[in-house]
Amino acid sequence: MPVWMWFFVAALVLIAITGLLVMISAGRRRRRTSDLKQQFGPEYDRTVAATGEQQAAEQELVARTRKRNELDIRPLTRDALHAYSSRWRHVQTAFVDSPSSALDDAERLLTEVMRERGYPVDDFDQRAADISVDHPAVVENYRSAHAIHLSENGNASTEKQRQAFVHYRALFDELLESDRINDHPQPNNSAQETSA
Repeated sequence: MPVWMWFFVAALVLIAITGLLVMISAGRRRRRTSDLKQQFGPEYDRTVAATGEQQAAEQELVARTRKRNELDIRPLTRDALHAYSSRWRHVQTAFVDSPSSALDDAERLLTEVMRERGYPVDDFDQRAADISVDHPAVVENYRSAHAIHLSENGNASTEKQRQAFVHYRALFDELLESDRINDHPQPNNSAQETSA
């Protein structure tokens, strides 16, 4: 076989390998995108809009997940769960007479719950990013409530304060609900099946 034929065959093999690697890489990117969309839901779209680029948004979401995985997030004890639930009911009742004060209390209470669960609470944006990994469906509610709370400085209409309170409640319920599920484990079906 002439030398030019060997170069031609080598070039074809190189092109085929490159094409295969491009296809594998594209498949991985599609799978990663699909996984991130499924994990983060509406938070995925919000992050893409905020960064202006899908790849940058995905890198940010992956970084959030890595950072979150380094945290020691723990469930509340049964006593803490009951105490926080009781305190929330008190804050909710106080909303009727003093909505602005109740919003302050609701934000403080949420911060306490997050701190006890192991989330860093010093910076709101970082707190929201950390929460977005575990509770992507309600993190936007949390941001909205926080924005209303800060921007209005107690001058928000009662309706806006009510909306903010409802948003805080959504995250509060999520933070405590995951502990309630862990607090009451489901029966082990496989053990029931083997004993039958």
